[in-house]
Amino acid sequence: MFRSRPGRRGGRTAVLLAATLMLTLAGCGTQTVTPQAARAEAGSGDKSGDGEPGPVSRRVDCAQVKCIALTFDAGPGKDTPHLLDVLKEKRVPATFFLLGRKHVDRYPQVVRRIADEGHEVANHTWSHRILTDLDEDGVREELSRTQDAIAKITGRRPVLMRPPQGRTDSTVSDVSRELGLAQVLWSITAKDYSTTDTALIQERVLTQAHRDGIILLHDIYDGTVPAVPGIIDELQKRGYTFVTVPELLAPGTARPGTVYRPEKG
Repeated sequence: MFRSRPGRRGGRTAVLLAATLMLTLAGCGTQTVTPQAARAEAGSGDKSGDGEPGPVSRRVDCAQVKCIALTFDAGPGKDTPHLLDVLKEKRVPATFFLLGRKHVDRYPQVVRRIADEGHEVANHTWSHRILTDLDEDGVREELSRTQDAIAKITGRRPVLMRPPQGRTDSTVSDVSRELGLAQVLWSITAKDYSTTDTALIQERVLTQAHRDGIILLHDIYDGTVPAVPGIIDELQKRGYTFVTVPELLAPGTARPGTVYRPEKG
């Protein structure tokens, strides 16, 4: 937005079934998968994802640890270098869904720094057009231009994208699959596009925080970056471990075209 003890096999099957039942709907008939479902599917030994992005190197096991993912949309911007300083100091990884026009093309050195410092670089389209309002070619252009721009700077094409305003449908999913992009939505939002009140942004995030959650913030708004240190400190006190989105899904991998969204806590 821009704005009794079962046998091993039986137990595993039960977990996978439960995960499958956690699928919900987002957009026009598009199913979404929770982080728990992604992890359970990988644990079931399902190999249908072979040929897609390889296993993620994990610092933690989010099936055992209380994880949460911090994500930022629509940057980079003038405040992103300071945000990167904060994340580096606190040793917190994040996922950045970058906007192409007037952002990636304006701040290439910041894009390079985001990648070099171990954060996940992801796609938020070229010009923030609502993808469900576009035809297939329009969706492809919005995503592929940003893929190309990021790859030129970092040497690597993103494997994640976030549709503006979280709006997706079957066309968006088809093009995303073609381009090797999984779609990532969120479960926690401060609606920081509507306020510059740093304390309010912190409060909104902390009130909604839950295990396996994905936090949506924007590093382009004045009240947001100043709120990040307080959000990190308080959530760490509550026992949360910050991870990137791929780490949240691991040992599952983000499958192109699939929409990932946590259940709200």
